Parts: sequence; structure tokens; C-alpha cells
Amino acid sequence: MTTNRASLDRAELAGLLTDAARSVSEVLTTEYPTSAGRSYLHPVLGALSAGPRVVRDLNDRLEEFVVEEPLPSTPAGLFTLASYASALGWLTESLADLTASVDQICTRVGIPAEPPDPAFAAPSPTNQDDEFDFAFSALELAAIRTAAKAADLSPGDYVEVLSRSLLAASRITDACMEISSGLLEDAAYVLSEATDHVRIGEGPDSLPTLVRSLLAGMDAAE
Repeated sequence: MTTNRASLDRAELAGLLTDAARSVSEVLTTEYPTSAGRSYLHPVLGALSAGPRVVRDLNDRLEEFVVEEPLPSTPAGLFTLASYASALGWLTESLADLTASVDQICTRVGIPAEPPDPAFAAPSPTNQDDEFDFAFSALELAAIRTAAKAADLSPGDYVEVLSRSLLAASRITDACMEISSGLLEDAAYVLSEATDHVRIGEGPDSLPTLVRSLLAGMDAAE
């Protein structure tokens, strides 16, 4: 059911942002069953499975907000729209990066069976079973060898792809936490204003939190 735009007061606008923050958090809390043969993908499969659904749901709500009803015209509505759209764009890009990382991992281990990218070509067979760049305890080595055997990989290769998986999981976790936190900050700002005259267009400090973060990231990349 489409929400009547006229009924969206500051509390309801803040609710849209709060609900979006909760949805983004679900990307990090979703569990996905992982077989022993693919245990190195366990750190990323939850986010990979939940991410597309969350993006779809957020996009549907955004369409209700800007397509099926006239564009918001109040400062509070425009502020909410900017925050929401920034969150959706950031999450979509982060999930695309996650998908690319998982594709690289799968290519590295031969899933699917396509010619691997030379940058991720498997190393020549060596005594990788017992050689690592850092030390493991005897129990850790035993667990690695067991997991590697189930995945049909050498222990060295298993540690490599698991490390890539953990790194990708860390990046999507950081992104989702920053997106969720920014949405909650913006929701609190919208809710705390005494009137609908939320400050916009009066300098960078008046922009939604996520917009400021994105602009800061662009400046840092230049």
C-alpha cells in the first residue's frame, strides 16, 4: 500500500530511515548454511544471500517514496530522500564489490570451471601443505588440514582463499555498519528538529551523514 505523502511528518520520515538502517543491518546478521567443501566461503555467504533482497526491498520503498507519489517538497522530506538514496547507492556498490570478490575466490579454486584470471592463477605444486607465512598452533594446523581436505585444496591454498573471504567480509561489514549508523544519525536529526525546516543547502554540515561520508571518500580518492 502506498503511503500518503501528506501524512509523512517528521516522525514518519525518521521511521523510514530507521527501518532502512535495520534492513541494512540484516545483511550482516543473516546466516547461510555452508557445506564443508565450501567452508572458505562461509564468512561471505550470509551477506551475499541477504544483500540482493535488502537492496530490492529498499528500492521498492524508495519507489513508493518518489515514484508513486509526488517528490517530497519540504526540507525534511528532501533531507530524508537524500539520505535514503545515498544509503541505497552505497549498499548496492558495496554488494557489487562483494560479488566481484566472491567471483575471484571461486575462480581461484576452479568454480566455475573457466580459464582463471592469470592474476589469480594457482601456484605451482610445492610443499604448501606445511608452509605458511605465519605460525599456527598444532590444533589450528589440524583444523586447517581437515577443512582443506574437505574442500579439495592444499592447506596453503585454503588459507589463501579463506583470507580473501575474510577480507571481503570485513569490507562489507564496515560498509553496512557505516550505512546503518549514518541512517540512524540522519533519522535522529530529522526527528529532533522542532519544525519541518531541516537545514539543507547551508554548507556541508547540513547535508545528510551518508552524503558527507561519500563526499569525503571522493575527496580522499582524488
